[in-house]
Amino acid sequence: MADLRSEFVGIKSPNPFWLASAPPTDKEYNVRRAFEAGWGGVVWKTLGEEGPPVVNVNGPRYGAIFGADRRLLGLNNIELITDRPLQQNLREIKAVKRDYPDRAVVVSLMVPCVEDAWKAILPVVEETGADGVELNFGCPHGMSERGMGSAVGQVPEYIEMVTRWCKQNTRMPVIVKLTPNISDIRKPAEAAHAGGADAVSLINTINSITSVNLDLFAPEPMIDTKGAHGGYCGPAVKPIALNMVAEIARNPVTANLPISGIGGVTTWRDAAEFLALGVGNVQVCTAAMTYGFKVVQEMISGLGQWMDEKGHESVASVVGRAIPNCSDWQNLNLNYVSKARISQDDCIKCGRCFAACEDTSHQAITMSADRTFEVIDDECVACNLCVNVCPVENCITMERIEPGQMDERTGKVVEEEFADWTTHPNNPGRVAAE
Repeated sequence: MADLRSEFVGIKSPNPFWLASAPPTDKEYNVRRAFEAGWGGVVWKTLGEEGPPVVNVNGPRYGAIFGADRRLLGLNNIELITDRPLQQNLREIKAVKRDYPDRAVVVSLMVPCVEDAWKAILPVVEETGADGVELNFGCPHGMSERGMGSAVGQVPEYIEMVTRWCKQNTRMPVIVKLTPNISDIRKPAEAAHAGGADAVSLINTINSITSVNLDLFAPEPMIDTKGAHGGYCGPAVKPIALNMVAEIARNPVTANLPISGIGGVTTWRDAAEFLALGVGNVQVCTAAMTYGFKVVQEMISGLGQWMDEKGHESVASVVGRAIPNCSDWQNLNLNYVSKARISQDDCIKCGRCFAACEDTSHQAITMSADRTFEVIDDECVACNLCVNVCPVENCITMERIEPGQMDERTGKVVEEEFADWTTHPNNPGRVAAE
């Protein structure tokens, strides 16, 4: 059996599935239920400093984007950090860690960008026995207007400064949570690394407005006829998260910086993809809010079964396996040739491939009078659009044709045209060199 035990910056957990800092981790009751369901760890919902209480809206806090079958694809929230008293949270964290010593309990923190504020909160969190802290430099709404959250995460100098303060004032591992609301994710990651961070976690939520009420002309979720931008998460953000994770993992400056992956993890496959791109564990929120805490059981069993089938003995053996194959466009093989193939046995004659190719692509699919669809190899550029729009899985596939190999359908030999990118006519550097 594959070993799913995880060790992330010295923090041990029975599996790599943690709950992210969010409503599901706001109180002891929730976290105990999560651990009983099988979660390997939690990041406790963000704590702030003692003082005036945080006040959340007493109205809709979530907006949503749905698929055609009403499957939740994206969730927008305007909720702030915990509105429960700091001391109450600390007591509950201590009790949970005492009763679940084998589970990871990391505490998310957000206080003003003042050294004394961080010096004050770190010792009281450390006293709970928590395994680490996560610095919330990502929240895009509410707190950012107060000079915290993504207001810090968008300024690399602030990230480095606050990270260094924390490393100087606690024994606990320091994880820096990064905002995706920035042009180049490598810069804040490098700043966290320079400040001594033990790891980074990403992505936090994306600034968003998910919909507009067309009767009252206000963004939703709507509070008393007005709306505000919020943070977007869920399956829809996974591609953005994967790319940002890969950017950090393949950057020479941060290549050895541990990463906790966040963003749309809903199934074991999502988790495996994040692991392959270099994360040491994954954090989950929307899936738990959609399906309940027991969704982790499917994630655990699915990941374990896949690892057994592929011969991966441990989570660590998967981490980063895809990074060597994650490249830039100019390094792709321009002599690679493939063509679409339609299985007539599987085709349901819906015509979606034909419509998509004829109207928006390369007119490489023909339709006969009896609605039989065939590929015109001379016109097919292997764009994969037909594969993506086809409702029948594996009905349309892409078949590789090796250079020098005859295409049996056309009788033509596939020739190598370019030795590499440096000789390709699309390369502006080639013209400059000549």
